[in-house]
Amino acid sequence: MCNIKKQSGTAQLLQAAKIIIWDEASITKRQAVEAFDRIMQDITGVRPPFGGKIVIMRGNFRQVLPVTRHDFLLRVGTGDEESLDGNLIRIPDDMAIPYTNKNDSKDAMIDAIFFSLQTNGTDSSYIISRAILTTKNEHLIERFCGEEKVYYSFDETEDDKNSLYPVEFLNSLNVGGLPPHYLRLKIGCPIMLLRNIDPSNGLCNGTRLICRGFQRNIIDAEIAVGQHAGKRVFLPRIPLCPSEYDMFSFKLKKKQFSIRLCFAVTINKAQGQTIRW
Repeated sequence: MCNIKKQSGTAQLLQAAKIIIWDEASITKRQAVEAFDRIMQDITGVRPPFGGKIVIMRGNFRQVLPVTRHDFLLRVGTGDEESLDGNLIRIPDDMAIPYTNKNDSKDAMIDAIFFSLQTNGTDSSYIISRAILTTKNEHLIERFCGEEKVYYSFDETEDDKNSLYPVEFLNSLNVGGLPPHYLRLKIGCPIMLLRNIDPSNGLCNGTRLICRGFQRNIIDAEIAVGQHAGKRVFLPRIPLCPSEYDMFSFKLKKKQFSIRLCFAVTINKAQGQTIRW
C-alpha cells in the first residue's frame, strides 16, 4: 500500500481529481501501479480500477539505449524493421552473442564488451565508455586487476528494544536503492552514486566515478562524466534508510558508502547516460 492516510490533504486532493497523469509509466515497477490502484480504491471507497478515476499513463514505451552502433533498434521501435511470420524480428549477428551454454556465453559477452580488460583496466575513458545492461556486477570485479578492498555495512533497526531482528538477518537483506552489506571494490573500478550527496559539485544520484584510493571510512574517487569529469572527491560512509514505500515491518538503518559497482547498469540508471562506444 502507499503511505497515504484517508484523512490527509493528499487523499483529499486525489478524491477531488478528475484525471491523473502518470509520467514515465513505461519504467515504473508493476508493484507501484498495483499499490496506487489499491490506495485509490481505498480512498474513494469504490471498486473500479483506480477508484474510478481516469489515469493517463504516458512515457516512451519504445525506449532504447541512447546510443547504438546503427539504427536497427530505431527501426524496430518505429515498426519499420522487416519481421518474420508477422511477430518475430531477427537480431543481426553483430549485435548478438551465440549461445552455447550459460557460463561460456556469459563470459563471451563480458569479453566482447570489456575486451583487453587486463591491459586497459587503468584507463578511465575505457572503463566508463562501456557497460552491460543488467543488474549483475559480481562476475566483472573478479576479472579486474589489483588488490580487493571490502567494506561491510553497519545495519540496525530503529526502536527494536527486544532485539527481534539479528544483525545477520539485517545484513542479508538486499534492498533496491541501497548499497550491499558486502561491498567489494578495486582501484580503477567504476562505481555509481545512489544518493544526491553534493549536487552543486557533481555528486548526484546516478553519477559515475572511478575508484582511486581507499581509506577506512573514506573512498577517494574521480568523477568520470559530466561537467565535473576528472574532479577528485572523497566519499564518506553515511546512514541510509529504504524508501518509506519499502514496506518492512521495521525501519532498517544502514551505514555504508552510497555506491554500487557500475560495470553493469539497469535500464532506469541508463536513462540520460550516453555511452560512446
